[in-house]
Amino acid sequence: MDLVVGIDIGGTKTKLGLVDKDGASLVSTFFRTREFPELNDYLDKIKETVDELVQQCPETVNLIGCGIGAPNASSRNGTIVNASNLIWKGSVPILERLKERMSLPMRIMNDASAAALGEMLFGNAKGMTDFIVVTLGTGFGAGIVANGKLIDGFDGFAGELGHVDMTLGDGRVTGLNVRGGLEAYVSATGLKRTIMYMQSKYMDESRFRSVAYNDLHGEDITKAAEEGDPLALKAFDYTADVLGLALANFTAFTQPEAFFLMGGLVNSGKWIFEPLEKYFDQYLLEVYRGKVKLLRSGMAGKNAAISGAAALIWEERL
Repeated sequence: MDLVVGIDIGGTKTKLGLVDKDGASLVSTFFRTREFPELNDYLDKIKETVDELVQQCPETVNLIGCGIGAPNASSRNGTIVNASNLIWKGSVPILERLKERMSLPMRIMNDASAAALGEMLFGNAKGMTDFIVVTLGTGFGAGIVANGKLIDGFDGFAGELGHVDMTLGDGRVTGLNVRGGLEAYVSATGLKRTIMYMQSKYMDESRFRSVAYNDLHGEDITKAAEEGDPLALKAFDYTADVLGLALANFTAFTQPEAFFLMGGLVNSGKWIFEPLEKYFDQYLLEVYRGKVKLLRSGMAGKNAAISGAAALIWEERL
């Protein structure tokens, strides 16, 4: 059976799986990225884990390639460069080093761009030529497809929309030290920061007044919203307002048919989607109104990050 190794390198976890031509991850696992501060040890762990996954497969496996999604990845140079949530700094020659361990065709790309390819091959963007995938996890990522082609950029770094300044330089700092950058507001981490901000701005009673920042979790904020907690509701409304403005601005670049949202923040469901639809429509230029859809990713039933990474290889085979 022909399968592709899909690897998603995250600041917390590295997820790996063997993915078939339909985007299904037949076997998958993860390990904690930060447990391997030395790059060589980390890459040895990847090789060891891939070998284990091959052994776990019920059928004989023919690996036809390896796709990697990672923050700040240059698809042109095969490197990861100063990713804010990763331990290794500078220009990390990850593709070159991994090829020394696994003799396979390999591609690496920004994780959100890989997610966009996955959405186009395996998700809800099948048949679309113009769309943007937005990942709302620990940070904010974007993969942009226009005229049927992924926008990769001159050096492979296109789509860093999470570091677009939304406040004219007078706001929260992102992981890349951009003051007022979008991901500091619209991400799972940004939502937590907004809860703390709402506590200082308003006097409403809230369950969060006795919760420390490090004990805050996104699912707790969603549960609080369901129970009518005023600060949770204000936090979602504020987050949706910032995101609605950003997506309206991004629409003017490429006029996508749809935005596909994925990541932890999307699990908040109507608490983020309902105010987002209101603000997005409010901020859109009139010529775009009614033409741009806000949709959930179609990768929810699959391991989206792993399948998106594998799409880098399957794209050339399908």
